[in-house]
Amino acid sequence: MTPETPHPRHPVIEVLMVFLRLGCTSFGGPVAHLGYFHQEFVARRAWLAETAYADLLALCQFLPGPASSQLGMAIGLHRAGPLGMCAAWLGFTLPSALLMAGFAIALPWLGAGAGGGCLHGLKLVAVAVVAQAVWGMARSLCPDRARASLAAASCVLVLSWPGPLGQVVALILGGLVGLRLASGEADQPPAATQQLRRAWLFLLAFCVLLVGLPLTWPEASAFYRAGALVFGGGHLVLPLLRDVMVGPGLVSSDVFLAGYGAAQAMPGPLFTFASFLGTALPASSLGVALLQGLVATVAIFLPSFLLIPGVLPIWRRVRGYRRAQNAVRGVNAATVGLLLAALYAQVWVGTIVDDVDFSVALVAFVALTTWRAPPWAVVILGAVAGALVS
Repeated sequence: MTPETPHPRHPVIEVLMVFLRLGCTSFGGPVAHLGYFHQEFVARRAWLAETAYADLLALCQFLPGPASSQLGMAIGLHRAGPLGMCAAWLGFTLPSALLMAGFAIALPWLGAGAGGGCLHGLKLVAVAVVAQAVWGMARSLCPDRARASLAAASCVLVLSWPGPLGQVVALILGGLVGLRLASGEADQPPAATQQLRRAWLFLLAFCVLLVGLPLTWPEASAFYRAGALVFGGGHLVLPLLRDVMVGPGLVSSDVFLAGYGAAQAMPGPLFTFASFLGTALPASSLGVALLQGLVATVAIFLPSFLLIPGVLPIWRRVRGYRRAQNAVRGVNAATVGLLLAALYAQVWVGTIVDDVDFSVALVAFVALTTWRAPPWAVVILGAVAGALVS
């Protein structure tokens, strides 16, 4: 008798396990997450083509909320349907959420933090990861002089006009320039009417909760609004949450800043700062505190759960037409410029401060691109190198 061949892993379980590993090892913030996702799902697993990945990334740049988490949800939805979207979010978010909730509980008994050298090493790995993503996407999405020039112009625009508005303008201008790019592809069939009807229902629920939660559940509404109205990534959620948490005296300014500082050292999404705040709110027992943390975490990500399935079918319908395909080419090239600007302004500056830093980042880049080392192994080695250098 021949031994039985192992059954393939169920797609939802596969998505959960991959994103759980990413949730434990994806240090460096939202920009670095895009590099980790590109390495895992485009280069290594080939779940998405380069252009499909860029399309989803461009869409998530337009939406409010955490772009990297939304991109992960969209990849999970593409791979395994609605349950895959939930599995992607759970796997990527759970490690950081648990760590942040645990930090909120332990904060009264903790002294000064340590591990600055290790954290610096993780930031150096983030430089290599993002550089690898920029390099790979540029080769595929900017193959000619026109699109390479468009990427460079978008990078200059975003560096000259920092903030989410500059990013949106760069993407819009990229789409307008893309309309001039030649294309011989025919129009594709639009999305099914049933898919569009479901999409509008999701968008309606998004709007109803945005208006109705302040009237029925003010505590959850504060976190829902943060996830629904913040453009430009996790760092911009800071002033909005500070107003609703510190202003009324729900948490002290010191506790708020301690949690925000800890979030920088965590893998996974920065929006799990909500897990810390919810758990740190006044509570009658540990169980109530953990429940508050769970509500805050779900509430801040709930807008993304409604926006991704609500906008994706409409996006696919629009981009199925030839002129829209040309515009998408321009948007994809502009997205490379945005990622290049983020590599410089958000990752390189403040991280590479001397020759040793550059050397560690260069070794990590070569390990990822030439030796095809797994990102989690490079993350561990980067943390060790940072601690040793420190």
